[in-house]
Amino acid sequence: MSFKANQPTVSIIIPCYNSRQWVQKAIESCLNQTYPNVEIIVVDDGSTDGSLEVLRYFIPHIRLETGPNRGGNSARNRAFALSTGEYIQYLDADDYLEPDKIARQVQFLQETKADVVYGDWRYRRHLPDVNFSYLDKIRVSGVQEDILASLLSGRWWVAPGAILYRRHVVIRVGGWDEALRAAQDRDFLTSVALADAKIRYQDGCCFIYRKYGEVTVSSSNLSRRVENHCISLKKSENALARISRLTEEYKAALAAGYFELARGTCYTVDARPSYANYVKMLDGLLDKILDLCPNFNATDETHIFEILQRSVGLKLATHCIFPVRSIIHYVKFKLKSTFLLVLVLRIRRVNVQREQ
Repeated sequence: MSFKANQPTVSIIIPCYNSRQWVQKAIESCLNQTYPNVEIIVVDDGSTDGSLEVLRYFIPHIRLETGPNRGGNSARNRAFALSTGEYIQYLDADDYLEPDKIARQVQFLQETKADVVYGDWRYRRHLPDVNFSYLDKIRVSGVQEDILASLLSGRWWVAPGAILYRRHVVIRVGGWDEALRAAQDRDFLTSVALADAKIRYQDGCCFIYRKYGEVTVSSSNLSRRVENHCISLKKSENALARISRLTEEYKAALAAGYFELARGTCYTVDARPSYANYVKMLDGLLDKILDLCPNFNATDETHIFEILQRSVGLKLATHCIFPVRSIIHYVKFKLKSTFLLVLVLRIRRVNVQREQ
């Protein structure tokens, strides 16, 4: 892929908080881009694990600013204020880009005149408590008929590092919501879709997203996850109402988003609230669903759930199925983790014996 001289600058924005183990790989993936004109801006968000020593090693290849811990969205907004690029790439400090990511997506935006492009991506999964990881299958993001409805429904998501934005789009939406501590990337992309930006899909895997066990920033605290996703969905509902676009279709998408959030509570294994608080949380989500769509029918559910919903209604069906599903998932997760741990330890033992 060839480029003309004086190609527009791409600003790669990296918020860093206690990512000493990973940030070197993230920055190296930026420096190794085939695109010739990138600037790398890192805002360290009050790290205490030695991340700064790693970051300072890359000066002057990066622009580094440090400050107290204010949250990832604050760091992203500050880095954007320091940036000069016509195109904006957001990259978390523990993830990394494929070498031709920027080049392919800049060319795509130039050719299509789109405002935003997103591609495919894959997880690098790290097993807990052992130094072992593997690349998962490629997640094909695909073309979405209505990307706003897809985002609101919670049934579709694209990893944030797989996206490239034109600068004016970030300015138009006012940056990232610094009040959120979860649902941040979904909220930001939803705000871009609400602003009627031209968002297009380009096939091909361009980004690697690290995941440690089943835990993410959002899922490490279930109450925070639910609260912040609800805030984001309510923001979208209010925005649609202001511009007279809160159609039945988008009400259904919002209701589906709340249901996906409720269903997701079954698959959180860390920092669960008490059972009484869990039931209260489910009731709050179900009330929001029925306020938007009194005749809501859950999709992609089991036959047992569908039968129960027809017989006793959405609320009772959810309270019967979801707690049981949560227990089953917890047991399966523990068994899988134990099996993988034993497998890794056996492989290591064999390797040690061969070396001896």
